[in-house]
Parts: sequence; structure tokens; C-alpha cells
Amino acid sequence: MLVAPSMLSANFGKLESEVKAICEAGADKLHIDVMDGHFVPNITFGPVVVKHIARVSTKPLDVHLMVKNNTFFVDLFAPLKPKYISFHIEEEKHPHRLLQHIRDLGIKPAIVLNPSTPPESVEFLLDNLDMILLMSVNPGFGGQAFIPTVLEKAKRLKELLTKKGSKALIEVDGGVSDKNIKELKDAGVDVVVAGSYVFKNDYKEAIESLKV
Repeated sequence: MLVAPSMLSANFGKLESEVKAICEAGADKLHIDVMDGHFVPNITFGPVVVKHIARVSTKPLDVHLMVKNNTFFVDLFAPLKPKYISFHIEEEKHPHRLLQHIRDLGIKPAIVLNPSTPPESVEFLLDNLDMILLMSVNPGFGGQAFIPTVLEKAKRLKELLTKKGSKALIEVDGGVSDKNIKELKDAGVDVVVAGSYVFKNDYKEAIESLKV
């Protein structure tokens, strides 16, 4: 299991030391939640802050856009060269075009599904994807409780990927901890995003507990 700590749960008053500590603790990548106050009722990181995170981090960045006007935000963050940029299928009228645009920028494209969005909604996009992020909470805020129906959703998505012969990764974000990591692994999940669980505990021990 790959672990992507969510920097949304970090102490922003000492962000540089938090980035260094989380990288040294064994994170595989850093998850960056970008919220615009429109698609979700919260505002988080802009490119100026993420630029400094990228400068300090020894791990690749996983930028998760929770925004309206996806193309604008893709072009805003692409110069920082994250490994992944993901956007919500619920907010994009032309997903094929945007996925190709992200790939043309030298970044791995990914799509996000809200808890109520079925995995079949991205079946026609699987050839264009490097990762699918399943939200296991409603997007907008950290520290929410895990929605268990994502386990069945991950299993259905894994079946679609296997049928298609796709190597796209399945990522889950929201309420992840040592209490549900085994179930997530058994459901076919490849990557977990963990915020509160990692940052409220010993970073190294929490990350290691998720690497099942």
C-alpha cells in the first residue's frame, strides 16, 4: 500500500518542517487538496504555497483539485510539475480533453469520484487514466468519518480495471486509519490518503501501520 499524507492536516505555522518530517517518516507522495470555495465550501492551497512545498519535498506531489473551472486550475498548478493532477468527474463536461491536456503537460492524469458517484461513470475513460481517486468522505474538510460503502465501490472499480486490462491505481481519501486499512487493501486499493490519522500520531508509526 502506498501512503499519501494529506498536507491539509499539517500545521501550517511550521509547514516547511512538516513537509520535511512527513517525507522522512516514509510518505510515498504528498497529497495536496486544492479547494476554491465554490465546488466545496472551503479554501486551501494556492500555487504560491504549493511551490514552496514542492521545493522542500523529497517526495512527488499528488494535487487533488476540488474546484470549478478545472482547466484554469490545471494550468495554474502544472508548472510545479506534480506527479499527479486529479479533478472531479462531477465538475467536468469534457473529461477526455482535460485528461489528454494533463498528460501533454507531462503529468499523470487522474479523476476523482465523490461518495455517491458510481465507478461506472469513468468506465469510458479508463484508457486515459493513471489513477482513480475514490472519496470516502464528502470533499471539503479533513477529519471526517469514513463512509464504508467505498469498499464495495473499490471492488467494482477493480473489476472494471481488470476487465479493461488497465494498470491505473485506485486511491482512497477520507477517514483512513489502521482500523480500515486491511479492508481497503482487500478491496483492491493501491494508495491511501491519510490526514488526521497521520498528523495526530507519530508520523513514522502511523505511515508504517498503513503499509499493509
